[in-house]
Amino acid sequence: QNQSIAESNAPLAVDLRNQVREQLAAGKDKDDVIDYLVERYGDFVLYEPPFNAATGLLWVGPFALLLGGAGWLAWRLRRRRSEIAADGALSAADRERARALLAGGGDAASNPASPESRK
Repeated sequence: QNQSIAESNAPLAVDLRNQVREQLAAGKDKDDVIDYLVERYGDFVLYEPPFNAATGLLWVGPFALLLGGAGWLAWRLRRRRSEIAADGALSAADRERARALLAGGGDAASNPASPESRK
């Protein structure tokens, strides 16, 4: 939760603070107390857990998800762009008809957008 047990008011943090006090009162040093807590609760009780096989997914997972998502998005956008380009390709006849219309040589009856072709 990104807080030390001294800063946190969570029930677990209160319990851990009490255990630390008891261990120190019993004459144990800092390293012994840390070893006891890690043995009992695992690496997550450390403010900065070590990087090992058990915690590797926690450290690497968010970056892997981010990179995977960015890769998927890039792939999808590239694929969509190529699909749009393929769908928008004109046949030779359509290209010739467009040239004629742009040059003003096409007749209105053959132009589906003209009002005369709708009669």
